[in-house]
Amino acid sequence: MDNIPSKGYLRLSQIIGNKKTSPILAPLVPVGKTTWWEGVRKGTFPKPVKIGSRVTVWRIEDIQDLLKSLAEPGRLS
Repeated sequence: MDNIPSKGYLRLSQIIGNKKTSPILAPLVPVGKTTWWEGVRKGTFPKPVKIGSRVTVWRIEDIQDLLKSLAEPGRLS
């Protein structure tokens, strides 16, 4: 979490990782794309922001809050 900027946006591949890139892009949240979108639909994960007709991003602040909540004791079992 320390290696991401404090403000701005992240694309989905920056959040869930991408094994096809060189070097491999490690996930911040290790879930698959379908699981991520299901979590967004249920409200478990933050809502995206559309910045173009084909560009969807998430606010870094929202992802940092998510990572903090996932690290809370008793949250990961």
